[in-house]
Amino acid sequence: MHKQSPYIVLLLVAGLMAGCASKVTAPVRDVIGGTAGAPATSVPSQPSGVHTVRPGETLLGIARQYGVTLPELVAWNGLTDPNQIQVGETLRVAPPGAAPGSAGEPATSGAVAMPVPVNGADSGSVPLKQEPIGGRAPIAAPAAPAEPPAASGPGAATGGQWLWPAAGAVLAGFSEASNKGLDIGGRVGDPIRAAAAGKVVYAGSGLRGYGKLIVIKHDQEYNSVYAHNDKLLVKEDEQVAQGQKIAELGSTESDRPKLHFEIRKQGKAIDPMRYLPAR
Repeated sequence: MHKQSPYIVLLLVAGLMAGCASKVTAPVRDVIGGTAGAPATSVPSQPSGVHTVRPGETLLGIARQYGVTLPELVAWNGLTDPNQIQVGETLRVAPPGAAPGSAGEPATSGAVAMPVPVNGADSGSVPLKQEPIGGRAPIAAPAAPAEPPAASGPGAATGGQWLWPAAGAVLAGFSEASNKGLDIGGRVGDPIRAAAAGKVVYAGSGLRGYGKLIVIKHDQEYNSVYAHNDKLLVKEDEQVAQGQKIAELGSTESDRPKLHFEIRKQGKAIDPMRYLPAR
């Protein structure tokens, strides 16, 4: 009996330790431009292209970790509140259908390009925008706009065709490297209209470099983005009709009054000129 007592003691200690172990799940608030989260911990093994939220992480930090942008994470995951994520929640960090290894891998160095916002913010601060939003490269008028593929856009009043969101001239065209959409000129207060019917999933000024911003979700594939507005006329979760006035043109976080307009398919920016009707 005395010989077995050390083993009994060990079993009792192990049982107490197991009883004390517990998991705590708490919401993680993504404060844009706020302080860094908790110290990094070891990353558990998980499939490529997805990320499981850990305590102390923010949506901004996850975007930087994988070299993607906040709007892309919002679009890929259909987030209605980009400022709230939960510990244990699984997020898509690569476009749907991305080839293994082509995206969704954590950055292994500090080589991710993070240009300074166009409003000339202090270069000592860390910019939140991870891709250029403007560009002054001249645009050459195409001989004939490419016809969009069949059923290329969301169901709208015009049978799937998109509408121009603003009436001004195109200041800068789409560029894969430097401008993810169109820059359309105008005067402060000019109407900005929904290019297609959908639901407002973001309306605010929390994404530095975009100014006052609206993002509309049209279906499971398409989103449209409207940046640098002077006044927002719609709210998040609001359903909007094609052609409805959603904002007034402005120059928030921009060098001049203009609308920066994007169309994104499954989170990837595509050339809006392929979908907009010829003028």
